[in-house]
Amino acid sequence: MKIFVVIATYNGEKWIEACLNSILASSISITTVLVDNASNDGTVQLIKSKFKKPIQLRRVILLEQKENFGFGKANNIGLSYALLKEADFMFLLNQDAYLQESTIIELVKAYRNNKDYGIISPMHMNGDGTKLDKKFSNYIKVNTTLAFDSIQQNYSNTIYQIPFVNAAAWLLPRSTLEKVGGFDPIFIHYGEDNNYCQRLSYHNLKIGVVPHVHICHDREFDNKTENRSDKEKLIFKERYYKYKWANINVEVDNDIQKHKNKMQRLILKTFVKLQFKKAMYHIKELSLINSILPEIINSRKINSKIGKHYL
Repeated sequence: MKIFVVIATYNGEKWIEACLNSILASSISITTVLVDNASNDGTVQLIKSKFKKPIQLRRVILLEQKENFGFGKANNIGLSYALLKEADFMFLLNQDAYLQESTIIELVKAYRNNKDYGIISPMHMNGDGTKLDKKFSNYIKVNTTLAFDSIQQNYSNTIYQIPFVNAAAWLLPRSTLEKVGGFDPIFIHYGEDNNYCQRLSYHNLKIGVVPHVHICHDREFDNKTENRSDKEKLIFKERYYKYKWANINVEVDNDIQKHKNKMQRLILKTFVKLQFKKAMYHIKELSLINSILPEIINSRKINSKIGKHYL
């Protein structure tokens, strides 16, 4: 059985040593593929200096990129490498996350008993392992049984189905990649894991959480919501429209047309009221929609088919 951990790194010097040490301490033999997105801190130098023993060199593969490709494309590079090396399972791990000794082998065992699942995730704890990761606790609320059991710390199931879990710690059997493919490149950073979960559902695969298996996710949160510039707002709009309209589980043509009509009315309304700044923003938003629609349409066409897309 060949298992590859894939990590996309970017300026991860703060976490990467602890992350790699947690992998090397695993109870089974694992090869780690790090795809570095042209980090400009000491990430690459740390990896080369700290993990240079012969056994580590065999188990830690560093693929340096000359530019920052973003989360999705960097992971696709690592996943493609693992597939070429005939991996049976791939485990996506964030650079700021740490395994327990038995995390991966327990997830593999869970998959073998639940082969209708395309993604299997551990429970995500916070950085010091004292409580559930804040965002992860929100993801599992949709499964009320899991949410209740997690509060009681008494689990009635060995695996719980949920519609989405972030890609900080995904076990992916080879069959998932052969059916669904990799991350869609229309998502540069953020949204790619939402889209992947949508595609998984379309292809009749489930997403599961195994409650007795854990990782620690030592992440930092950016809670900035106010005083965004128009440019920042449009970046978020683009991400939202792609997330919404690239979802192949729903028909979107009518929704797109309704939204474009709404934007046109807003442009006219704000011009009539002499609200020129607002009018210009709505013009930019409508232009954004028109510019991203061709790639969304192409994405839907590709992702509705079975295959190792983007890998």
